[in-house]
Amino acid sequence: MIKLLICLLSGVVLGVFVLQLRQQQLELAHQNADLHDHIKAQQAKLWNQQLQIAVSTAPSAIDKTVSGYKLEMIPQFQPPTLHASANPDEE
Repeated sequence: MIKLLICLLSGVVLGVFVLQLRQQQLELAHQNADLHDHIKAQQAKLWNQQLQIAVSTAPSAIDKTVSGYKLEMIPQFQPPTLHASANPDEE
């Protein structure tokens, strides 16, 4: 009789532990899903910011901004000129 009660009690205790572990697993899965949603939202915000930067720094946007201030822009270096000879060994 005592052995039966001990087995029954240990079975109940084991069942409680298994249920507690299952509850923790469900809570962690829920937290994981929330974190993934948060990461996706932050990533979408970052992509929007990158798009805004790309639009603002496009050559046409920069040209439009510079032309609005009527600045005289000169190149900082002269591109190399091409000689009539296409073969560089002839020089």
